[in-house]
Amino acid sequence: MTFPALRDVILDALNLVGRWLAQDDLTDAPSGPDAELVVLAGNAVIPSIDAACRLASNGRMLLISGGIGHSTRFLYDAVAAHPHYRVIPCAGRPEAAILADIAYDFWQIPRDRIVVEDRSTNCGENARFTLAVLAERGLDARSAIVVQDPTMQRRTMATFAREASPLSIRWLSHPGVIPQLINRGEGLAFADPAAGLWPPARYLSLLLGELPRLYDDANGYGPRGKGFIAHVDFPAEVLEAWALLRGDRQLRETLAARAPD
Repeated sequence: MTFPALRDVILDALNLVGRWLAQDDLTDAPSGPDAELVVLAGNAVIPSIDAACRLASNGRMLLISGGIGHSTRFLYDAVAAHPHYRVIPCAGRPEAAILADIAYDFWQIPRDRIVVEDRSTNCGENARFTLAVLAERGLDARSAIVVQDPTMQRRTMATFAREASPLSIRWLSHPGVIPQLINRGEGLAFADPAAGLWPPARYLSLLLGELPRLYDDANGYGPRGKGFIAHVDFPAEVLEAWALLRGDRQLRETLAARAPD
């Protein structure tokens, strides 16, 4: 279903929040020259998957983390819809196995530089099991680039910060793509409609649902709440944008009517 156009002030607020959630530490050094390891957390955003493979294709180790969880079906759908990746079998397979096939078959990353962790089902396990695999295999890295769905990138980094706090690894964040929403004649759309992005309604649902998780209060995921992630500081402009989005009746009612998964 087409998502109707939004007021400019709401569009600006959504894009501000989206950029913040998609934490990118490689804006000044897109190739991440000092990182020996790329960690790809299982997700269904093809541009993010491609970005991780691109970073690993120049000699870095690629560790892929992802089992079978409640969002795995979105990866199955994204791969099935891709003009090239659709030849990869998906049904019943963990995310990491599918992504490893993409890395090997289409990005020519040798199997001996691909490490698969296929038990994790959420962000916390992505971080915890990744660290366990690094320890088990004796893999040393001074710095590592973590790639995830842009809407989950900041939370994933906060999870790694919590799980890996005693370690000396420098964790760099890179989402691979930072979505930008615009109004087109037919309604809301992405400025760069790259293959493998979400429908706008699903993106908005993910984006708006993510912010409360990052709170460090009784209901959030921070140390004073569920304790899943390290403390996250919210810039004033993000809090202002979030307040504006929460109060927008059109956005709230349109999302409710579409009820994205």
